[in-house]
Amino acid sequence: MSYVFKERQAPAEWPEFKSGAPHKMLTPLYAMTWLADWAAYFLGKWPVVELLEYLGSFSILFAAIVYFVGAPDRLKQKHYQAWQVINTAEGKGGNGGRIDALQELNHDHVSLIGVNASGAYLQGLQLADSQTRRANFSDSDLRNADFARASLADADLHFANLRGANLRDCNLSGSRLDDADLVGADLTSVDFAVATLDRADLRDADLNHLRNWQSIKSMTQANILGIRNAPSGFLEWARQKGAVQVKTE
Repeated sequence: MSYVFKERQAPAEWPEFKSGAPHKMLTPLYAMTWLADWAAYFLGKWPVVELLEYLGSFSILFAAIVYFVGAPDRLKQKHYQAWQVINTAEGKGGNGGRIDALQELNHDHVSLIGVNASGAYLQGLQLADSQTRRANFSDSDLRNADFARASLADADLHFANLRGANLRDCNLSGSRLDDADLVGADLTSVDFAVATLDRADLRDADLNHLRNWQSIKSMTQANILGIRNAPSGFLEWARQKGAVQVKTE
């Protein structure tokens, strides 16, 4: 629909137009309006004005097309920057922007297989449903992190602080959890096949529906004091594997 180039009625003559002013003090303002109406009337008859209007409409359309066509490249650039943050901070302590970078990649369903975030401060990290197989989170602070339904198979989590973490339905098969702090963690339906838990602190952890616990590789000196909802036979089996029940600070 044309907004500028349209059929316009010629403005009224000045005496008639001026008579509409409610007060003489407003006459100069009415004069400016009258002149503007005449200018618009004459300009509206020029084809070049219509052409400019169409060009303006096409420029908006062109900008919209360029924006949507370039969306995949912008997404790739965003992911590249996130990986840059993670890789630059590798081997360093602290956060270094890694929480946002990891969560952003996971939100976009980017695989995090083999990611290295050892020794990082990642408290409260949200990586539910992530693909983090063979990831290295050793010695990282992952308190209250969310790894629900994540795949952490063959991951390195030794000395990781996972206090209060949500690991429901997580695949931890083959993972290394030696000396990990799992106090109060939710381990409901976790798959522990061939995992190592030597000296891991499992106090008050929820082991409801724990999967493949009979094939845990080792859990020497693992502290199972106060564990909740352990599968039938787990406590005796764990003690036979060298687990202990010790009160610690």
